[in-house]
This record gives sequence, C-alpha cells and structure tokens, in this order.
Amino acid sequence: MRNAVVVIGEGVLADLVCSKLSASYELIRRADLEDGIPETTGLVLVLHDYINLAIHQKMEKHLRTTGIPWLRGFVSFGEGVVGPLVRQGTHGCSQCADMRRLMAGRDREEMWEMIQKTAAHCEMQRDVWASRTGLLHMAFHFTAEVNRVLEGGQPNSEGQVLLINLKTLNSSWHSFLPDPLCKTCSQLPNDSPEAARITLQPSPKISPDSFRCRSIVDLNKILRKEYLDHKTGFLNEKVYDLVPPFADVIVNLPLFSGDEGTAGRTHSYTVSESTAILEGLERYCGMSPHGKRTVVHDSYRNLKDIALNPINVGVHANEQYAQPNFPFKPFNPDRPINWVWGYSFLQENPILVPELLAYYSLGCGEGFVYETSNGCALGGSLEEAIFYGIMEVVERDSFLLTWYAELPLPRLDPYSTNDQELPLMIERVRAVGGYDLHFYNSTMEHGIPSVLALAKNRKNKGLNIISAAGAHLDPIRAVKSAIHELAGMMLTLDENLEKGKERYVRMMQDPSLVTKMEDHGMLYGLPEAEERLQFLLDDHRPLQTFEEAFKWKTRHTDLTDDLRDILKLFSRLDLDVIVVDQTTPEIKRNGLFCVKVLIPGMLPMTFGQQFTRIIGLERVLRVPMDLGYAKQLLSIEQLNPHPHPFP
Repeated sequence: MRNAVVVIGEGVLADLVCSKLSASYELIRRADLEDGIPETTGLVLVLHDYINLAIHQKMEKHLRTTGIPWLRGFVSFGEGVVGPLVRQGTHGCSQCADMRRLMAGRDREEMWEMIQKTAAHCEMQRDVWASRTGLLHMAFHFTAEVNRVLEGGQPNSEGQVLLINLKTLNSSWHSFLPDPLCKTCSQLPNDSPEAARITLQPSPKISPDSFRCRSIVDLNKILRKEYLDHKTGFLNEKVYDLVPPFADVIVNLPLFSGDEGTAGRTHSYTVSESTAILEGLERYCGMSPHGKRTVVHDSYRNLKDIALNPINVGVHANEQYAQPNFPFKPFNPDRPINWVWGYSFLQENPILVPELLAYYSLGCGEGFVYETSNGCALGGSLEEAIFYGIMEVVERDSFLLTWYAELPLPRLDPYSTNDQELPLMIERVRAVGGYDLHFYNSTMEHGIPSVLALAKNRKNKGLNIISAAGAHLDPIRAVKSAIHELAGMMLTLDENLEKGKERYVRMMQDPSLVTKMEDHGMLYGLPEAEERLQFLLDDHRPLQTFEEAFKWKTRHTDLTDDLRDILKLFSRLDLDVIVVDQTTPEIKRNGLFCVKVLIPGMLPMTFGQQFTRIIGLERVLRVPMDLGYAKQLLSIEQLNPHPHPFP
C-alpha cells in the first residue's frame, strides 16, 4: 500500500513542511532524486528555498513512469510557488505551469535567460526574499494543500499554482492551461489527410436573426476564467479604452516576439472583453501549428497532384523579390518546404497547403510570401468558423479590388433600412467622434453583401479619413461591423498623427516608407491624401437603398445551410474554398474551433507597400470588366500604385 510521503529537498521550507506533517504522515527525507523513491510512496513533495528547474524536469521524467503524484514548492525571485499537483495521465504539468507563468510575466526573455543561468550553477542559494516569515507562510499553505491531497479532498493545486508575494504575503491561486508543445506531457497527433477531411454537420443558430451557434452569454461563463489571468494566463492583461465612441477593450497576447494586442469593439464593455479574448485566441491559433505536428516536408514538384499551387493565391512580383533585404524568396517548386493538410470543398478532398500560407509567414526565414491573418476565424462550431473565415476573405478581397481598380462604387443610403440601431450608431459617431460616415456597395461578382466605409473628419484636428470594410450575408451586420472598426480608431490616434506628421508626409511622395500596418491608416489621416480617395468620395452618384443594393436572401435556421449556399455559389464560379483546421487543445477543450480559409484567386490583405501580392491573381484585372466598371480587362500597369488605406 502506498502511504509514505517522500520529501525531496533541503532548506528552511523543507524543514518547516516536514515539521508540520510529521505528526500525521510517514515522512521520508531525501536530498535529491538520486537517493531513490520507495515503492510504498503515495506522494512526493519537492521543496526548495530557490528555483530548481533541473530537478523539476527530472521529477516529471521519472515519476510519470511510476504513477506517483508529486507536488512542489519553491521560491522564485521573491515569489513563493506551490503546485501544481501532477498526476499520471493528466494533461498539464509543472513545465506547462512554468511556461505559462513565464509568458504572462514582464520581461519574459530576460527572465528566461536569468532562470537558465541560475539553473546552470551547481551551488543553489536561497532566494534573497525567502525570509523565514515568508517561508513559514508558504509552509502553512503547503501543509493545507498536502492534507487535501492525502485526505481525499479536492486539491486546489490540480491545474493551478499558488503564488505568494513574499514581501506582502498576499496569496492567490491561478489556473493554467496545458502547453500543447510541452516536451514533457504533450500528446499532439500527427497531421494527416484523414483528420483534415471535413463533413459538414448541423449548426443551429441561437435565434432566427443570429448567425452564431453559441451565444456570447454562454461564452462569457468560460472566457475570462479560462484564458485571462495576469500571472499565468494565456492572455495576461486587459485595458478598457474609454476614448472611442463605443466600448473598446484590448487584451494582450504575450509572445516571446513581443506583446500582441487584440481588440473587441461592441456597445458593451462586457461583450467587448469577450470579443477581445476570442480575437486573442484566434490570433494565437493562426501563429503556428499548435494542434497537430507537421509531418510533410517535400517539394511542390513531388506533391503537385495533391497540393495547392502557391502561385494561385498570389505572390510578390520579381521586382519585389529583387529588393535589398527583402525577407522572402521566389517560390521554388523544387525546394522542399513544410506542408499541412487542408480540405478543398471544390475537389471534395484533402489537399496539402504550404505551412507558410496556413499560418503567419512574416519572419519565418525561408518563406516565399507575406501571409498574416487573412481568412482566420474562430467559432462555436467548425462550420461557424468556416463561415466567418469566408466572410473575412470576401471583405478584404472586396476592399483591395476596389482600391486597386479604383472602382467608383455605388453609394449606400444607411437610412433606407428598417434597423433602429444603425441611425443611432451613425449619430453617435458624428456627435462623439466628430466624423461623417460614408458607405459604399463593394459587393463583387459572387454577390455576398460587402460594404466599404469611410469616416470623414468634421474637425480641424485628428485623422482626416479612416477606412474600413465589412462582409456578411446580412448587409446591416456588415455595415455595423465596419462602423465599430472605424470608431475604434477615432480620437485614439490623433496624437500619433501630430507626432509623426513629417514622416507621413514623406510617405505621400515615397510609398516605400509605408512598411507596417499602422502606416496605411496614418497616411490617409493626412488631409493631403484625401485626393486619392476622390473616386469614392465623389458625391454626385445617386444613393442606393439596401433593398436595391443587396439581393442575397437567407431564411435558414441552421448556419450550415447558409455555408452550403455559399460553397455552391463559389463552386459555380470555379472558386475553391480551402480550409485548414487551426484548432488547438486550448480552445477545443471549450468547444471552440479555429480555421484558416484560403480562396485561390481572391486578394489577400498585406501591410507594407513592399509586400503587395497580386501576381497570379487575374480576378483583379477581370472583375471590374465583369461588373461593368471597365470596358475591357485591366493591365497590371493600370492598377492603383498607391498604398491602400486599410488600417
């Protein structure tokens, strides 16, 4: 019978814990793991007055094979740590907890280097903040947790760590998510064509007027609890932005490459917080594969019968590749690269997609094209994620096609709807933000309602023009989405415009200076840039009502039926919809799904004038003629040479 408690470690914390437990349990002291662990052991405690990553890694490796649970306590740079409790067969281990805690902390790169240097020293010294009072406080918490574990109670340390500020003795429990890339406990499956195959399932809408299968009220119950924690969270910070006209919340996704802010913009700060969290989860899923292991590494020439031709999704021009220090190289069909499995709805078969197209590619070394979050979407079902991934591809394609071909889109009358909220949103933007809003019907040959929106400043200061876009089967939702995007940039960037005005003025003459996302929006914040948007701002064209502009009708109660309608439409136009499932264990545990949608032929959004992608995309030359905006096919030379204004 396993009933002995083995205590590994030496120091004040180990002594104090042993003193408190000795009257209730059979204790066996060990200085380190090499002294052995008896077969009668029921629980192992690892206690140190300092951080000792090496012994924690050894404990994970050794005890995982024995089935003996273990619990640790240590001091790390002024913070006492208790937990997690690690049991055999459970996901999430001490290494996962350490990684989450490291990532959520400040100066994570510097802390990682410091921890590694500390671990390299053979002589471990007690943390300078580990006072006897602080260690005694830790020992009380640790003893209580051990009692819960050994007496059959519910341990707090299962999936959680207790963090104790040894200066103030403030203590709090913090949950953490297992790391899918953890070398100790991860069990990621290999990528495969079988797993990539998609059979659409019913996805009932939560209400007749909704296009979601899970309500935000339902999601609110899990999002903050599961994903947002300033100490160990997947997302570690939130900020309520009180400046824009509507409720803006920004959450932070911590990465080794830097902090990544994602925003939620709605009429409610509670809903905006949830939306921002969902955006953060989507961003993480799209960064790199965290839900499956990439196993295919070969050349396109060897795989062309089962692989997507990257040229069909747009590449850079030879002149771009020839630029000094350009981070990408021309696609070489003979060079082996990583491939992941997706699903082609046109072919109704799995298809290989370059990993650099299925996930973010910027900064990926030997990549051949710039790719960001185009077509990435998260949903309460796989079908919902695919639906919104398609909407994003359509939204960005419509915007860019309008810009490159300088299409004089029909103006929309936003007061021609029966929606009561839309006029109030427009008036609030006018009164609080000081902007007039202009809407244009940017629907392309596929007929999916698309809207381009411009906000024109009424004041003498601040961004002059802000642009946004929206696409949705319900055009009113598309317009409202665009308004929220526009409003999120109002009043918040005025100071940046003034500080960087000289640089933005230079961009007017030298588009190569537009190198990153924010440059696009700031450039068109200049009054001098307004002339470039006159093909839209010209108000002599008659207004279209929503009924005149948008012909798409949908009465389905199941979102999957809407999705099937869209897929049939694209099939008739010979446009493929390719879906790569980006879902990770962190979101799948709560019934969420994330996908990357690629529609070869449609224009992908890029930021930085040097990263424009139009080679291989003949639609940008043909669709203006098909829609009656041009009398003949356009040429590359006829396309708008200026940086686009998408912010």
